Amino acid sequence: MTTPSLIIDGRAQATAATFPVVNPATGEAFAHAPLASRDDLENAVAAARRAFPAWAATAIDDRAKVIEAIADAIEADKEALAALLSLEQGKPRHGGAAGEINGSIGWARATAKLRPAVEVVQDDEAMRVEIRRKPLGVVGSITPWNFPVMIAVWHIIPALLSGNTVVMKPSSYTPLSALRLIEIMAAHLPAGVINSVTGEGDIGRAMSEHPGIDKIVFTGSTPTGRSIMASGAANLKRLTLELGGNDAAIVLADADVDKVAPKLFQKAFGNSGQICAAVKRIYVHDSLHDALAGKMAELARAAVVGPGDDPATQYGPVQNRAQFDLVRSLADDARARGGRFLAGGEPLDRPGYFFPLSVVVDVTDGDRIVDEEQFGPIVPLIRFTDPEDALARANANENGLGGSVWSSDADAAAELALRLETGTAWVNDHAVISPDVPFGGAKQSGIGAEFGLHGLEEYMQLQTVRVNKV
Repeated sequence: MTTPSLIIDGRAQATAATFPVVNPATGEAFAHAPLASRDDLENAVAAARRAFPAWAATAIDDRAKVIEAIADAIEADKEALAALLSLEQGKPRHGGAAGEINGSIGWARATAKLRPAVEVVQDDEAMRVEIRRKPLGVVGSITPWNFPVMIAVWHIIPALLSGNTVVMKPSSYTPLSALRLIEIMAAHLPAGVINSVTGEGDIGRAMSEHPGIDKIVFTGSTPTGRSIMASGAANLKRLTLELGGNDAAIVLADADVDKVAPKLFQKAFGNSGQICAAVKRIYVHDSLHDALAGKMAELARAAVVGPGDDPATQYGPVQNRAQFDLVRSLADDARARGGRFLAGGEPLDRPGYFFPLSVVVDVTDGDRIVDEEQFGPIVPLIRFTDPEDALARANANENGLGGSVWSSDADAAAELALRLETGTAWVNDHAVISPDVPFGGAKQSGIGAEFGLHGLEEYMQLQTVRVNKV
């Protein structure tokens, strides 16, 4: 595979060094990606700053037309993009990878329709007072490896629509599909409006420290988010941080197990559990625990785990070695503490980072498998008898991305869900998001929000305009 280039100031930019990209289905490198230098970053930021005034002055309707053209171009390239995404990320090509690309196209088009409001506070003979929103400048986007195309779209499209220019760094685990996405975007944008850099954490740190970058939008781990926040303090960077989650689902005694089990299974194991807002802890009323655990284990044992290019594959590998080792250590710790695996629990005996869908019981709060975010294909079920106790245990975790309550009485469940200390609460569902509804974390799961007008406004500076008429 040919090594791709960076895009800086509208042109392809080769680098002196490269780094390997590993296929998680084999554990072997299959390609190389450009390794950006500090000089590359400086050039990218300078290009973005030069391009900013003209792009900010472009009418938002015209910027939206460019975004629509980008969406059309992604759609025209979607088969090749899905194949590349599957190869480097591991998700099934015709399932998760195709779904991610199609979702990215739809998300871009929906975001292009958003328009920030001009609020009129006063308009009389003496004074007109307006609240307007203006672009910030240069946005730095740092994206993760679980949804390398979709999350790039989440970051970049609202930044462009609101009049900012962008420097984007993808995860070093999954740089190829993101670099291709930037190529597609750059073909429709003025030079310098979109730029890419790639590399390890040092380039990310340099971005968060850079005085020429006005905002960082980051999706990833809480420790990295804290580091970005500290590094960005020097120039008071605006931040949107969507960080770690350890989402709890509370299944009440009146839930219908036959209806709940398949949904919970899907929400726990989608993308092989590598979703920030996946169900990661399931608190189940004692009267339903064994039945629900049994049904979820049955589904897990029937799931087909394999390489993304196999049409029979339903769930791919864990994306990288470090995450694979974490999932394995959490499983080993759960077993050592008396946890019983009703399905899975041991790595598959084959090349690559394959771990089966795993359901574990007889664990509780204080065990690593419950307290820590797995971010992989393993979920614990924890018994409770008192809903108030389950709520308290769900809220005791430092994370607060999302949570859900499951019951045949939706109104009663909603009352309990309102008391979850989370950015999003669901009833009889989980991890459902849409481009017109804000999404963000509470507590240590981040600051700020993405999506909808609330998310769009995070890419803009509020400005109050007072016009004295006398």
